[in-house]
Amino acid sequence: GSVYFESQAVHEIPRRQLPQYRRKIGTVFQDFKLLPHKTAYENIAFAMEANGRSDEEIAENVPQALDLVDLGDKMDNFPHELSGGEKQRIGIARAIVNQPNLIIADEPTGNLDPIATYEVVQILKKINDLGTTIIMTTHNKGVIDALGRRVITMDRGRVVRDDKEGKYVL
Repeated sequence: GSVYFESQAVHEIPRRQLPQYRRKIGTVFQDFKLLPHKTAYENIAFAMEANGRSDEEIAENVPQALDLVDLGDKMDNFPHELSGGEKQRIGIARAIVNQPNLIIADEPTGNLDPIATYEVVQILKKINDLGTTIIMTTHNKGVIDALGRRVITMDRGRVVRDDKEGKYVL
């Protein structure tokens, strides 16, 4: 199959144009991918620095992103001082801080307990309700069933099901 982003086939994007497309996409990883020697604030700021944002923008937007994921009080904590759910919420804040059009969340609840899973899903729903498209991969039946959102099932790279308000089906 083919994958398109903003009417552009992603496999045909010229290499020199990849950075401009990447700036429009935020990524949330199953294993967080936080920099261990940077605080929560610095981990999020790093995404803005890599995007060429000014110190003023960073100082304004990082606390807002932390507040959106309910971790404004953890900005000075290092990853080893955070729970798994808190680490994932920092990962989400990092993904949204540059205000991307799309967030790709790869098994964002895969390493979390049920309470942290619920919190992360609620934050992703809130971000989606604010207008950001979210593509989330998950094998968690409870997450899929609780969302009540569009569910696309793929098998060997092909769409085999596309339901507007889907449920988990084996």
